[in-house]
Amino acid sequence: MAVAEARTPRRRHGSMALADLLLREASAERADAAGGERPGVAAGQAARARKGEDYALLKQGCERHPGASFSAFAMFDGHNGAAAAVYAKERLLANVLGCVPAHLTRDEWLAALPRALVAGFVKTDKDFQTRAHSSGTTVTLVIIDGSVVTAASVGDSRCVLEAEGSIYYLSADHRFDASGEEVGRVTECGGEVGRLNIVGGAE
Repeated sequence: MAVAEARTPRRRHGSMALADLLLREASAERADAAGGERPGVAAGQAARARKGEDYALLKQGCERHPGASFSAFAMFDGHNGAAAAVYAKERLLANVLGCVPAHLTRDEWLAALPRALVAGFVKTDKDFQTRAHSSGTTVTLVIIDGSVVTAASVGDSRCVLEAEGSIYYLSADHRFDASGEEVGRVTECGGEVGRLNIVGGAE
């Protein structure tokens, strides 16, 4: 799995870098604590047929420790079977949280979260590979603590934030046809990218 850790997305339709957005949200959090509006969260699905390989995770009010909570939301778009999507849904969040040191302040927790997301994604992938299944899955995981949003993704299940009438892309699609960066990542690791002709002429 290639892991994208809440990095700067391509700018589209007035989108902004996630780092800039998080700085703005951190500033807005003080106003929120003083009685401002709380953010709302919604999940949706593209209008296409499901094949029993897609799953969602919605956990609100998760406690880091008494009096400190966060919410987690994830989408898993499985392919070649549901095994990888089911496994990631059951294990990924626990693996991420297991990579965060205990007894952190909120600021320390938020600072540690991006690295923990990367480590949790990698652990989940390696653990699943030992099961010798041929299925795979995209994953987009979002953790919300107050007004701070941290997102990580692998694959092309896109994460979009709507705020103040504007749309912000929080993830980058890991698709060869959509990202020269993704092609470069694979070739730098010694891989090759090309088209395969299969029976029937499809590519």
